[in-house]
Amino acid sequence: MVEPMMIDLKALLIEREDCDAGTVQQLRNALAQGGAQYRTLRDVTDIIHKKIEASTGAAAKRWQLKLGIASFLLGYTAQAVEHLKQAEGTLASFYLGRALASRQDYDDALKAFEKAEKLGYTASQVQLQRAGIYRQKGDLPQARSLLAKLEQQSSHNAEYHFQLASCHLGDGERLNAVKHLEKAVELDPGHTNALFQLAHANDLAGNDDEAIQLYERCLKHPPVHVGTLKNLGVLYEDHEKYDKAEECYRRVLAADPTDEQARLFHKDAQASRNMYYSPEDESAFSQFSQVLEIPVTDFELSVRSRNCLKKMNIKTLGDLTRVSEPQLLTSKNFGETSLTEIKEMLTSKGLHIGQSLEEGAQNEMRFRPQQALSEQEQAVLSKPVSELNLSVRARKCTNRLGINTLGDLVNRTADELLESKNFGMTSLSEVREKLQTYGLSLRGD
Repeated sequence: MVEPMMIDLKALLIEREDCDAGTVQQLRNALAQGGAQYRTLRDVTDIIHKKIEASTGAAAKRWQLKLGIASFLLGYTAQAVEHLKQAEGTLASFYLGRALASRQDYDDALKAFEKAEKLGYTASQVQLQRAGIYRQKGDLPQARSLLAKLEQQSSHNAEYHFQLASCHLGDGERLNAVKHLEKAVELDPGHTNALFQLAHANDLAGNDDEAIQLYERCLKHPPVHVGTLKNLGVLYEDHEKYDKAEECYRRVLAADPTDEQARLFHKDAQASRNMYYSPEDESAFSQFSQVLEIPVTDFELSVRSRNCLKKMNIKTLGDLTRVSEPQLLTSKNFGETSLTEIKEMLTSKGLHIGQSLEEGAQNEMRFRPQQALSEQEQAVLSKPVSELNLSVRARKCTNRLGINTLGDLVNRTADELLESKNFGMTSLSEVREKLQTYGLSLRGD
């Protein structure tokens, strides 16, 4: 099979005078070829810098346009804004709007898009970008109103389906969102934002292989979202591909050296390369965790036992390992017969009542007498840990540790969390900060 010829970026940007929509698409195609093309484009931007210094008037503005678009595709949005402001024309205004929007400078982005439309940029494309800005500002009704006027774009425009999917996500309609994201990728296999959102959806669902594949596709279609590199880095770490994870974080830092989260992630990935890890231990722990998650409804219990467990909110075998026999017996209508039945059920799976309490795997607060806590305190501790909106890395670690509620979390020590695979100081700082918003802290803090 003959390899496709690499696009000559120097010829495209230096030797060719004009810069139009076709130039932008060729730039994206070149970067999608991978290899040394990113490095080549950075070298070309150095040449353009020198051209700008030696030029004046219209020629200087053309170089500013080329440098602005190249910077935008490389992910250097601050530099892109700086150069596009000094350029002229519809393309400069449109990409200035996109660069400003990516920096959450929404008001100036709207002004740039308005100018682009007045100068003749395709109205529907501008309107779709406006819808995106309104959505990001939290004005979903306005975004949906704009999209309703553009419904004819649904047959051929990937950006329309992406913006509609994003509105569905904003309303919590994940299934509808995925449907439109898939349509966007069908119409434009290189639609970066749609690929990212599909990857993120699979990431949240625990479909790591699919998420990695989609994030990797994002890397071939610039501009690459910072979130793509960070999320992909975390997934690479989960699969022990620490060298690839480090490369992701290095790319983030190349675009923004002040990104402290990326810097800490990079250090964590480096440290992980030197950590001992036993696949056998991980496999055994995974199997044990699966047993703990078996619902008690999977067993043929008597009506009395089943009703008592339901009243005590005991849903899994793991829940039974986190209570004591006296606690079960205090439940109304739960007697020795039911206790024996429960013991036999647990024994069949190699477990026993109170096992997790004995091993210190769960916290004591969860089983204090209810009068020790106010109703408000109980409500806070019963909140699902998902309400903290933790990053992908921290969320995966809490899932791995079986932490489901804030009560579960606050009775873990910092050391216990740090013992979890890929849970580093970055994740620990994040958890502490999020807990503080509820007036809570880790045990021992």
